[in-house]
Amino acid sequence: MLARAARRKARPEALRTRNSNDQLYLPWLCPTYNASQRNRRWFVADAGSQVGSPRARRNSQDASSRPARRTLATGAGYMPMDDIPFEGLGTMPPPAHSSLGYGFSGGNGMPGLEPFRSPHLLRLGGSVSVPRMRYSRNQRGIVGDLSEIQSVFTACLQVGRIERAGVILQRIAKINGIEPHDLLGLHNQYLRAAVEEIMVNPSTSSMQDLHKWFELQIRLPGIPQNTDTVAYMIKASLQAPVSTRDRLVRRYMDMLDEDSAAQLWDAEVLTAQEIDQINHIYPKYNLMVEAHEDVDTFEDNEAESATLDQLESHLPVPSVRPTGQKGLGLKSLKKSLSLFSTLPSEGIDLSSATAKMRRDIQTRLEEDAVTSAIDRWRDESTHLNKMGLNTSLQTKSLGARMWKWHEALTVYLKTEVEKVNASEEAAKMSMDDLERVNYGPFLRLLQPEKLAAVTILSAMSTLGSLGADKGLALSSAIMALSRSVEDESIFDILQKESKKPMWPHSKNRPDLKSYRRAARFYSASSKDAPGTAPLDRDDSSAALSERGWPMSIRAKVGAFLMSALIQVAKVPVTLTHPETGETVTQMQPALSHSHQYKMGKKLGVIIANKSLVAQLKREPVHSLLAKHLPMLVEPDPWTDFSKGGFLAHPSKVMRIKHGDKDQRHYAEAAIGQGDMQQTFKGLDVLGKTPWRINQPVFDVMLEAWNSGEAIANMPPETPNLTIPPEPEASSDPLERRRWIREVKNVENLRSGLHSQRCFQNFQLEIARALRKEVFYFPHNIDFRGRAYPIPPYLNHMGADHCRGLLRFGEGRELGESGLRWLKVHVANVFGFDKASLSEREAFASRHMEKIYETATSPLSGSRWWLNAEDPWQFLAACMELRNALESPDPKKFVSSLPVHQDGTCNGLQHYAALGGDIWGARQVNLEPGDRPADVYTAVADLVKASIVEDAANGDAKGLLLKDKISRKVVKQTVMTNVYGVTFVGAKAQVRRQLMAAYPDLPNDDVMNPATLAIYVATKIFTALSSMFKGAHDIQYWLGDCATRISTCLTPEQMSRLESEWPRLTSRTTEPSRSTYKPSTVDELTQFKSSVIWTTPLHMPVVQPYRDSKSKTIITNMQRLSLSEPHRSDPISKRKQLQGFPPNFIHSLDATHMLLSALRCDELGLSFAAVHDSFWTHASEVDTMNTVLRDAFIRIHSEDVVGRLRDEFTARYQGAMHIASIRKDSPVVQKIKAWRESKPITRKARLPRSKRAPYLDELLLERKRMRLLNSTDPAEVEQGKSIVTPTSIFQAHAAEEDLAASVDLENTGLGDMARREARSRANEDDTTEELAESEDSEEAEDTMDAHAEGAEDSTPELESGGESEEVDERTVFEKTMAGAKPKYAVHTQIWLPLVFPPVPKKGDFDVTRLKNSQYFFS
Repeated sequence: MLARAARRKARPEALRTRNSNDQLYLPWLCPTYNASQRNRRWFVADAGSQVGSPRARRNSQDASSRPARRTLATGAGYMPMDDIPFEGLGTMPPPAHSSLGYGFSGGNGMPGLEPFRSPHLLRLGGSVSVPRMRYSRNQRGIVGDLSEIQSVFTACLQVGRIERAGVILQRIAKINGIEPHDLLGLHNQYLRAAVEEIMVNPSTSSMQDLHKWFELQIRLPGIPQNTDTVAYMIKASLQAPVSTRDRLVRRYMDMLDEDSAAQLWDAEVLTAQEIDQINHIYPKYNLMVEAHEDVDTFEDNEAESATLDQLESHLPVPSVRPTGQKGLGLKSLKKSLSLFSTLPSEGIDLSSATAKMRRDIQTRLEEDAVTSAIDRWRDESTHLNKMGLNTSLQTKSLGARMWKWHEALTVYLKTEVEKVNASEEAAKMSMDDLERVNYGPFLRLLQPEKLAAVTILSAMSTLGSLGADKGLALSSAIMALSRSVEDESIFDILQKESKKPMWPHSKNRPDLKSYRRAARFYSASSKDAPGTAPLDRDDSSAALSERGWPMSIRAKVGAFLMSALIQVAKVPVTLTHPETGETVTQMQPALSHSHQYKMGKKLGVIIANKSLVAQLKREPVHSLLAKHLPMLVEPDPWTDFSKGGFLAHPSKVMRIKHGDKDQRHYAEAAIGQGDMQQTFKGLDVLGKTPWRINQPVFDVMLEAWNSGEAIANMPPETPNLTIPPEPEASSDPLERRRWIREVKNVENLRSGLHSQRCFQNFQLEIARALRKEVFYFPHNIDFRGRAYPIPPYLNHMGADHCRGLLRFGEGRELGESGLRWLKVHVANVFGFDKASLSEREAFASRHMEKIYETATSPLSGSRWWLNAEDPWQFLAACMELRNALESPDPKKFVSSLPVHQDGTCNGLQHYAALGGDIWGARQVNLEPGDRPADVYTAVADLVKASIVEDAANGDAKGLLLKDKISRKVVKQTVMTNVYGVTFVGAKAQVRRQLMAAYPDLPNDDVMNPATLAIYVATKIFTALSSMFKGAHDIQYWLGDCATRISTCLTPEQMSRLESEWPRLTSRTTEPSRSTYKPSTVDELTQFKSSVIWTTPLHMPVVQPYRDSKSKTIITNMQRLSLSEPHRSDPISKRKQLQGFPPNFIHSLDATHMLLSALRCDELGLSFAAVHDSFWTHASEVDTMNTVLRDAFIRIHSEDVVGRLRDEFTARYQGAMHIASIRKDSPVVQKIKAWRESKPITRKARLPRSKRAPYLDELLLERKRMRLLNSTDPAEVEQGKSIVTPTSIFQAHAAEEDLAASVDLENTGLGDMARREARSRANEDDTTEELAESEDSEEAEDTMDAHAEGAEDSTPELESGGESEEVDERTVFEKTMAGAKPKYAVHTQIWLPLVFPPVPKKGDFDVTRLKNSQYFFS
């Protein structure tokens, strides 16, 4: 590593070449200034005199005698001391660990899990954050909160509206509370844009305005400048005439001291040529630069592109038969994909192409999306015009119709931009002007042609995906539209920024953002660090650093674009005159804005014209497809939250629920501390796995597709569905209603099959284009750490036909074990996967003749393969096995077919290991056995035994169902019970399975599918709770922890409450001020603590469930009520509780997968994963199985739950939660006696809170604890003399005296509250159908555990502190009784947030898993 002193002594012309493999830095959303986040050396230049005195030159002896300072450019692993604001920082974060996992390896090479590290716990706060203040509109039309104002400022800079941006910046500068460094960041953005404008359009006036701005807006107010600020002014001065240039440069250089001048190059503002100019003008410091390759990664090779676009493919591969898409429905996709076909004719073989060429082709694919859509519409319109069918009334193609919309919308947008310009320049703004200046700047970010295209594509795809038939909620439509426009704007800006010649390219500079972020966040997580946690600080800093558009801006932009589309979009509608029979065609609006009432609320909706709905069913719109294709090159490694994956189009490493910023804050803080390195490496391993199209399977699939038959999971091209005959007129109105329902079902089925075929059409086109290429799937994760491929259309997590189409990009020799595993795989994908491995191998040998016939004549033979559970994957396995056996030496056969190893209900496997259940472990194959155990069969057997016993006792339901319970009936309920399914969801699952298997079940008032489903679901829950006793206790413990966390106040909240207590208890009222509204007691005592934990791979998980208030936003269409979660919102107790157990298990199985991926990569294995199904080459299955077992053992050999409890104890240290004491506990009387002895206090004016009672007792207890922790013995004695309900409880009671929350009644595995079961028995079919629609078909894909839950049943706690048990009678029974519900009263007190002891673990030894060959099989 070179010292900075060495650089200073070097000759000016001496240049050192940097590493060309470093990543290119591109700014995110604020590309007008990418250095504002850097913490430069701060200084204040006196406005009255030049700062700086003569100093020794860098090559003088005085300078050389100083200690050498290390340079930023010498290594990414070092952070210069003068570049980090260390004040109040505490200890620096530890260096990133080089080993996997938590930092040390086990003896078998598997990453280890280091003990919990309390000092390094990420705690960002947020419990005392308040909603952002909104600023009233002024005469220049600037209104909103700080993030909204700042976003308009940034948009103006991005489109060169410098003057308007200056007006907004002056408005921001007047806002109180903005930190000087945040304000300087905005000024630096302004200077960068202004300098760029001067260099593009030089003028004396703009130069003078810039220097005037610096003097009046920066120096005069005393804003501390940094090196970047002066660098921009020097860069601007270099553009001045020679007569004044040298003087200006010297003036600004004199503002820098020696060390600050040395940072000019690191500021990424001045190019090497400009540094050389400065050295000639101002040789005092003799500035040095370090050369780097100045090659733009995204530079287009125009000649090569033109050649590739002109070539035509002549490959003899059959085309995919299009699906009724009337015209050029697939042409835009084919245009993007035609690049693959042209490469062989050009003589380019991607397998041997250079990295630069492959990356260039990949970049072109990502950039082609919108352009190809516009070209498609134009081509269709031109095609119809040549046929003489392109009049307004004759155009029938949706693409040609969209071209007309595009032309009209482009003109509309150009006119609107002119109106925006006029509004911004108006001396006195009207209401329309005031509205335009808020959303108008964002319309300029894209060219009108591209903005029009994105608007049409987004609107049509949203209609198609969310339902064009029934109307689309206006809020959903406009927010989806604005998100698409925002994404495209960001991408467009990044592309433009990367090609600007006036700024130095930063790809060869170390990216230091993560180190600075570590310093920023670590100060809060350090125990001894002073100050406030980052998320508890003034929200102005967070608002100014927002990357995305604020919700209000999205709503306004989306509403305008949607209203514009409604104005211009027309469709021809043919009508028949009712009397004359004459056919009339007229133009009608394609979309209309209307209102509907849903659940008593009036909602705005977008209604599509019936003619457009019919056309959308024929021609589904798939927008922006090219951005989401598989990649031709390995994805960029993940290095930051928004840096990795696709090359050109921005990607995010984490899928975050809309509006949830806390998870992103924690993720970025973890990235800054180096805690996400192993997660990033795991995603990189998944992303760099090469794939190919299985050509033989594709050929069969293409032939089957073009035949139009229904083969495997492919629907027929023309479904044979008949409409039932219309019934004769009768007196029974229900008969006609039944007929209408049957007709509707047939039409829905027809439409669904057609949509499915259209989607598969696109998937086959992608496969056809990629048939000769190696490609890759970049991956990202959800907030729990589960990995997903980013390309959504064709990937290995898709349906059976997608998986059958894919094979690894490289092959491995089978060997003896590989041939055996290939036969086992054949049996597994056929569905014969519950037998022993030897029986599965024998299955393949026994059916070898049929396997050969399947591989040789899949469509012309008996089609036996269609009986398989996964037909296309079975076909691929048959072909691979046939090819291997026909080779000269099957063991030497090179196989590239992925062989799957699936876990046995992976969630239950984790629960069984956590709880130590021997019986449960045996049922999920953690215990070694001769045959694979099947938990679903085991549960089904218990249920059947219980039903047989009921039948023997004469129970009517038992007699009816004793022979009707199968594995399939119970499977989904068992699977989803691990992930938090409620009883209503389980009942719906069982009901659906019973009706599918036995459609003739009785359906009367007493015996019907609903009551039978309740009966069976109860049996399933009972069986689970007895089978997994330890897991049941663990799940209950997790729920109990979540309940306590979600009802606690943090030390910061209590400190704030203490400071506000005199005001809250005062009888006098302070005079109100319009700019300040004091917090109410409810706002001060809201429960805001989310459940937060850290995975074994150090990834923080923040549950995003909050009760967000709606915000009214006025748009040009209507008032919208939108909800945007903010950390100042109270958490949702119900969702936090229901979500935590399943989310915690998901985070464990995600850790298991990533640990396995990292170890497999170390061993040289190809690896892919579909949650709990892991894939590798047949010859490597034994090795992978060893890795899977070792990874699971390493996780569960540690005290996972104990570590979680330790983390909770450290994370929520000092918090107090509200607890209920059992009414029969002796301590209740002591607490009541104490409270009755305080009559005077009770008569005082005490604040009352709905959720937090006895606040005076809380503050008294806080005072007691503060005195007890004092170093003054007198204060300690004073604290001992204070008596509070908390001290009484601690002295006379224990954990067992606490009453369980009513929310925990059905938290444990297999738990079912009697109250819930009884109430569900009285629900109508509407509720059942709703539950069915909410329930997921696949538990592995469950994203939110609370999706099936009902409304929060927790009663509100009044200030009296009495919680009440819920009456178990049904609503009908209570109504008929005419009496108020009776409640059992519990005594409530405040207790320190202490977590219950971890349940005792069972006797199962997880190391026995080493010998279980069916753990994954």
